[in-house]
Amino acid sequence: MSSYPQADQVAAIVNDAQTIVIIQADNPDADSLGSALALEHILGDLGKTPILYCGVETPGYLRYLEGWDRVVKDVPQQFDASIIVDASTLTLLEKLQQSGQRHWLASKPCAVLDHHGEVSNNIDFATVTINDPQTSSTGELIYNIASQLGWPMSVAAQANMMTAILGDTQGLSNQLTGAATYRAMGAMIDAGVSRAALEEARREANKMPQVIFKYKAKLIERTEMHADGAIAIVTVPQQEITAYSPLYNPGPLVQGDMLQTQDVLVSIVLKTYDDGKTTAAIRCNHGAPIGAELAEHFGGGGHPYASGFKVTDGRPFNEIKSECISYATTLLDKLKQKAELTDHETLQHPDQTN
Repeated sequence: MSSYPQADQVAAIVNDAQTIVIIQADNPDADSLGSALALEHILGDLGKTPILYCGVETPGYLRYLEGWDRVVKDVPQQFDASIIVDASTLTLLEKLQQSGQRHWLASKPCAVLDHHGEVSNNIDFATVTINDPQTSSTGELIYNIASQLGWPMSVAAQANMMTAILGDTQGLSNQLTGAATYRAMGAMIDAGVSRAALEEARREANKMPQVIFKYKAKLIERTEMHADGAIAIVTVPQQEITAYSPLYNPGPLVQGDMLQTQDVLVSIVLKTYDDGKTTAAIRCNHGAPIGAELAEHFGGGGHPYASGFKVTDGRPFNEIKSECISYATTLLDKLKQKAELTDHETLQHPDQTN
């Protein structure tokens, strides 16, 4: 289990505060909501008053998590500190900046807990940041920190951490899952968390309305293949975001199928908004860890296998899309060339590989 020298600073912020706002980014997912709810339980058991915040509505597919309805869309005027989960870039806190509430956070102690590694546009007002890309999820990071600090972790808190882990690792099936992840999961099960119950609740809540089932077919039908089928990309316009996102996020709806298609190494879901903004969700299959580098090219960030970016400078969408496809192709070509060079060197010097 990882330990963090900055954990004592997080503990000091919590110890000195009574009302603590737990902040999620504007793109909530199972990791961010699970982590926020886990912290809500932990802080409550420490005698604190936690308040959950997110600048957007909780997506329907996450509403199987008990407590989602306690998330508010406005930062309270009276609080003592904040903890930002699953985000360490201001790019993902656009609603806070638009509302003018960012300066409220900047005026109080703030801890950032994340696992996405290097990002651009860091949260410069944070008192302390723990960003560990070796953990599968922010949920696992919080488990490590709570264990290190001796914070209380009720079964309910650990159930939310497990939900966070399962969300970002796609049920422990992707490359984010490490040995430490399995150890943490085992400890949570020993503590009384039922993975089977969590999975059943998730499956029941994520059953598609018929309108979403038909919409998924449309997304698949218009998915484009590039780079000899290695890149699958689909565009979701504002009209569809407005119509379908409250029921199901188009990205998770279709990206698993994209990655399960033969020859596909990278799946990209682009969203275009009426205000000129473009966002991208990037997921990669094993052997093609280009996600973070592709996202960073556009000012975003994330993991090698799961990342995203947001462009708000008014560039034409078709230009962004073309550049995204082109740069992703370049990155895949570099991977291929590197693999071929390695194979060549192995053939030339087989004794060095023994």
